[in-house]
Amino acid sequence: MPGIVGLITKKPREWAEPLLGTMVQTIRHESFYRSGTWVDDSLGIYVGWTVQENSFSDGMPVSNERGDSVLVFSGEDFPEHGTCSRLKQHGHVFAPDGPSYLVHLCEEDDSFPATLNGKFHGLLIDRLRGTALLFNDRYGMHRLYYHESKDAFYFAVEAKAILAVYPELRRMDAQGLGEFVACGCVLQNRTIFDGIHVLPGASAWVFRNGMLESKKNYFQPREWEEQAPLEPEEYYRELKDKFSRNLPYYFNGRQKVGISLTGGLDTRLIMAWWKSAPDTLPCYTFSGMFRDCQDVLVARKVADICRQSHHAITVGNEFLQRFSRYAERSVFLSDGCVDVSRASDLYVSEKVREIAPVRIVGTYGSELLTRVAMFNAADPMPGIFSRDLLQYVHQAKSTYAEIRSGHPATFAAFRQSPWWHYGVLTLEQSQLTVRSPYLDNELVRTVYRAPASPAATGDVRLRMIGDGDPILGRIPSDRGIGGSTRFPLAMVSRCFLEFTLRAEYHYDQGMPQWLAKIDHLFSPLHFDRFFLGRHKFAHYRIWYRDFLSSYVREMLLDPRTLSRPYLERSALEGVVQGHLKGDCNYTNEIHTLLTLEHLHRQFLDPK
Repeated sequence: MPGIVGLITKKPREWAEPLLGTMVQTIRHESFYRSGTWVDDSLGIYVGWTVQENSFSDGMPVSNERGDSVLVFSGEDFPEHGTCSRLKQHGHVFAPDGPSYLVHLCEEDDSFPATLNGKFHGLLIDRLRGTALLFNDRYGMHRLYYHESKDAFYFAVEAKAILAVYPELRRMDAQGLGEFVACGCVLQNRTIFDGIHVLPGASAWVFRNGMLESKKNYFQPREWEEQAPLEPEEYYRELKDKFSRNLPYYFNGRQKVGISLTGGLDTRLIMAWWKSAPDTLPCYTFSGMFRDCQDVLVARKVADICRQSHHAITVGNEFLQRFSRYAERSVFLSDGCVDVSRASDLYVSEKVREIAPVRIVGTYGSELLTRVAMFNAADPMPGIFSRDLLQYVHQAKSTYAEIRSGHPATFAAFRQSPWWHYGVLTLEQSQLTVRSPYLDNELVRTVYRAPASPAATGDVRLRMIGDGDPILGRIPSDRGIGGSTRFPLAMVSRCFLEFTLRAEYHYDQGMPQWLAKIDHLFSPLHFDRFFLGRHKFAHYRIWYRDFLSSYVREMLLDPRTLSRPYLERSALEGVVQGHLKGDCNYTNEIHTLLTLEHLHRQFLDPK
């Protein structure tokens, strides 16, 4: 993923500069990436970057007129209206687009980077004071990894860049592994690598003379938690105002913009308030190999009403034929932050780039506005992992419970988003610039002022869609929510859609073992053709059993896999044999096991 890498050290230039070159090369994954380096050996600063062509942060570094303030920035900022005009009135000169205004903003704003709005990280060098400020966005969404050693402070957008120059860190962190097994992600700014950590959100760390001087945070979630709740109508007006007023910022820039349109309400709300000229905002939806799913059917209607083009991107035979590549590359690009089931996200991101390099998404909308939790902590299948690892799995469940006990908006924005959502975002941003208006600072701050009782406002998205575009408000979602269909037809339709959604889940990855045995007996009747593809485009239970059986067998029954110290060999063999035979369902277990094996082979095993 594009971002910055580097080290800050007192060691000589001839020692540090080759390491910087290796770090930059490690994260240069695509031909459309640009890269560069900037060095001030008198301050001990060695920083490099990769960036997508013509993206917001293309053109690093930027400096003020005197050259004594230098900024290396990655990501995007969506500033308040009038920010650039105000800076020009103060005599600053900068390019009309891109990030060059930021280096002047930091001179005018003592609270920098607190006023920035977006996903970003960067390094600001003040050559007069002899300092450097390493910072990131308040949510920690544009991740930076770091490692502190006696020789240097290393930082990088991808952990692999640090591993490339500090191979002693190629070892598993047991607590991180336990959290990944239990939760599907690593918690509390740890990583799965022992000795590598994640820079906390809203960091502003100061370096002087090649050493870390102070670790500060420019923001704490409690600042928003302590706001007084609003009355229902006042909350609705405030939320609608912030959303509609700031939404246009997310469609600006030098790159072509498209929207990842689903059958749900989050992207519908965006379409209701962003009035694009006809055929200027390409829309696309992901579909499966059996039929057009509900996402496609609903999204196609929405795009047609808005007079925009619509593309259905199929995840089918082409993806399955190249699954081994996408699985391996997904674990590699994300530093093991996603399991192999998200390989399809990398596949569709490559396809989406051919349509538009900027992707507008509705991610984080339902999580913030309706307090939906996207992940949980659970025990793994009994017998498959060693007792030593299971103690860390149990510890992860306690950690998760503690995190969930806090403010729901804090969990959604500052825990779930940068820890659980991050892995998929990495895959997407390796190919695209991904934007979501639902993490806009003003909107999130307003969400913290929701009435104490969620029932007081209901699902505000339905009302906001209707206010933005009444015609879009008449279309039920992919689950039959909302719309203008009258009772009892609306209730019948919704019940049917809920039934097909749950049936597809239980026929696919959620199939209980007793049902898997019955399904195996009737496999010649191909019941999968009736249940699958109505709501989801990925069907790993049958993919692992049929299309990918050779791949699963070769990976998981390999002697290297069977010898991993935290795995129980007989249970692992039983998982593979039972699933491939078809009378057991171990889809989730295979996701995890394949991911961990890729992690070993790409990052941990001796090279």
